[in-house]
Amino acid sequence: MNKNCNTHFSVDLKTLLRKDRLAKVGKNYLGVLRRDVESDEFRYDEHFTFVETIPSTTIKRNPKVYEGKHITITRKDDGTYRPNFKPMHIGGSLTLARYVYEVYIELCEGLSGLIEEG
Repeated sequence: MNKNCNTHFSVDLKTLLRKDRLAKVGKNYLGVLRRDVESDEFRYDEHFTFVETIPSTTIKRNPKVYEGKHITITRKDDGTYRPNFKPMHIGGSLTLARYVYEVYIELCEGLSGLIEEG
């Protein structure tokens, strides 16, 4: 079973951008994505529209793309991702080995879908 079952393949996407005439490679755009047509009766080419929104005056630096119990992952302005560790509380039933395992699981969850496997 595919973990990324929310992926749409081979869709038509219409973009309504504020500043750029065409979408630039590697540039992130803030906006709203809308699915234009839905039908359960038959398969067809799906149509989506992306409308770029006007950025607010306060742009959040390094927005969080994943938040777990032990780590958060943020996206930097240049498009790279940075894992950040939360304060570590080891004790009780949480051993060092269990902590490392849980961090590993969160990294895999947080980065799946963000990084393509080769």
